[in-house]
Amino acid sequence: MTFTWNLPFLEPHSVRAQLLNPRKYALIILNQPFTFNLLKQLWDASSWKCCADGGANRLHDTLNAEHDVRTQFLPDLIKGDLDSLRNDVREYYQAHGVPVVHDRDQNSSDLMKCITALSEKERAEGSEFDIIILGGLSGRLDQTIHTLSQLHKLRKTRERVFSLTDENVAWVLNEVYLGITCGLLPVGIDHTMLTTRGLEWNLTDAKSCFDGLVSTSNHLVPGEDTVYIKTTKPLLWTVELRVDSLTF
Repeated sequence: MTFTWNLPFLEPHSVRAQLLNPRKYALIILNQPFTFNLLKQLWDASSWKCCADGGANRLHDTLNAEHDVRTQFLPDLIKGDLDSLRNDVREYYQAHGVPVVHDRDQNSSDLMKCITALSEKERAEGSEFDIIILGGLSGRLDQTIHTLSQLHKLRKTRERVFSLTDENVAWVLNEVYLGITCGLLPVGIDHTMLTTRGLEWNLTDAKSCFDGLVSTSNHLVPGEDTVYIKTTKPLLWTVELRVDSLTF
């Protein structure tokens, strides 16, 4: 099976790019730093926006005096156990009509709580979204591992789930795609057999596992507009993002 991936939400003028792509995106903002440029790019491309608890603090504070446009970036929902949400941030968004939902379930993370809210929305409306997670690939190691775990689990129920920071974008491959500096990471599996084309260091029926070969810091080949990856098991694909790729 061959599966083609594209990232219209990272293309310049992503709103126009989205018009050519019928897929809808849900943006979930985590409690990690991000720039205004990346936020705006993903916000404009998304139909539904949700802050996972302290992610609301990040949204509020990123839109500081330099970018005094907070009322243009009101999320559809703030949800979590609310142990990280500051009182002033909560009061601001509630005053502007944003629902703040306190979920006391200690068996699910704030990210999982937001994904549950999205699933409820999809069932009620008969709609389907691809998920963009803003954050989750830096900071505390346990939180990064949790994000990678969620990417791995969600592949069973969703075709496309992406996690982004200002430096990287990552998703789980069941088969295929593209980058510049990139990595093919056998996370959550014992091993996989890899064959690639379009990379500087290609593999042919190579066994990849944490005890053996792991393809990190690989590169795209200039002039190649497609990377082909054949994997026998789900694989985490990560790609470096250049600052100059976020243009408006």
